[in-house]
Amino acid sequence: MSSAAGRIPPWFRRKPCGIGRLLMAALLTPMPNLRLPAAATLIALTLAGCGGSPVFDAAQPTLPAILDEQAAAAAISRYRAQHGLGPVSLDRSLISAASFQAQANARAGRLSHEIAGSFESRMAGAGFGRRYASENLSAGSETFDQVLARWKASPEHNRNMLMPQLRRVGIARVDAPTTRYKRFWALVMAGD
Repeated sequence: MSSAAGRIPPWFRRKPCGIGRLLMAALLTPMPNLRLPAAATLIALTLAGCGGSPVFDAAQPTLPAILDEQAAAAAISRYRAQHGLGPVSLDRSLISAASFQAQANARAGRLSHEIAGSFESRMAGAGFGRRYASENLSAGSETFDQVLARWKASPEHNRNMLMPQLRRVGIARVDAPTTRYKRFWALVMAGD
């Protein structure tokens, strides 16, 4: 392996991209007359040409967990009833949205509401664009009862679950055993 190839970052070596490899090789060749703005532009074009997301290129192995979504929706409905609010029902589109977000967080090994795109864009993609909606994320809890207790104890998450307009929910857990938190939860809620 040449010294230039040895300096190519690991995330770049994993994703084959012919044009990107040529540009990267050119960038790694000493060019004393190349100015910093031109070099930065070439690097940006190189990375853009290869596509892919840096979050998913370094993905952790994940496993979807089998949940009793009906029991989860029933527990949330009981909690809402204690506060004088109406029940929620499961929605397949919201389960898909929750699964997508839990998977993205698990693959990255960290929590972020923006890791797979903005919440608004993900909700629009699920068909809930202009409705009342909220999302709770968590990591580490082994059971739904544990994660529900965490969300109840958190003022922001609790407020999300107690939005009067909510009628539908989707919940998912994805396990990433090699990460710090091991389990990643997403609860996506929306109005009618």
